Amino acid sequence: MSSTRPEESLRIARALADAAAAESMRWFRTPLDIITKADESPVTLADRAAETAMRDILGAQCPADGIYGEEHGLERLDAARIWVLDPIDGTRSFITGSPLWGTLIGLLEGGRVTLGIVDMPVLGERWVGQAGIGAHRNGEAVRVSACTDVAQARIVTTSPDIFAPADWHAFDRLSRRCAMRRFGGDCYGYAQLAGGTIDLVVEAGLQPYDYLGPTGLIEAAGGVITDWQGQPLSLNSDGRVIAAATPALHRAALELLRE
Repeated sequence: MSSTRPEESLRIARALADAAAAESMRWFRTPLDIITKADESPVTLADRAAETAMRDILGAQCPADGIYGEEHGLERLDAARIWVLDPIDGTRSFITGSPLWGTLIGLLEGGRVTLGIVDMPVLGERWVGQAGIGAHRNGEAVRVSACTDVAQARIVTTSPDIFAPADWHAFDRLSRRCAMRRFGGDCYGYAQLAGGTIDLVVEAGLQPYDYLGPTGLIEAAGGVITDWQGQPLSLNSDGRVIAAATPALHRAALELLRE
């Protein structure tokens, strides 16, 4: 990798986020045609338009790279670099006029996440994490909290509805040991963790485009994010994710999930 490669990757990622925001904001809080996908999650014209705009940039600037997108499928997954795209994470929030939806962008290089963006267009917040450089919100450095104790932790998840029954019982057991638990926020919970105002995020039923962008952000901010077995996240993970501010908190939370 050349010395300019991380900077060039970041430039492209920012261009992708700009393009997605321009499309999604054009449709936000307007009447939309809503389609139910095979997994029963809603998709809108805005999702598809935003991902198309991102793909157009990648096709023009780095056509050899792979793409793992939510709306328009997979391309060149044997490539050395793979962009993982979720144009609107939190489509239900988008549809209902909530500002807590975002665009997620992850970059895999050699199977490792080297860059992650959680972009929140309505809030005007862009959270960027890059391996070896750190994490930033709108250019200002951010870092996870120093929390090591479950009893002092603030935990968040999107909704009880994302869990299978056994997984819900595990989450409920863990979260009731925490100082505070909150629901909602979709991808914004990962940004809050990166910024030090949330200590734990635990979710299930996710896809790679839901968790690989946040992975790049959380790790760059000094946090830990894995599956529920403590294994690194990849394109082949089972969709159960735990993110923690510190290794000690991560270990303790995993033990409670496994009980």
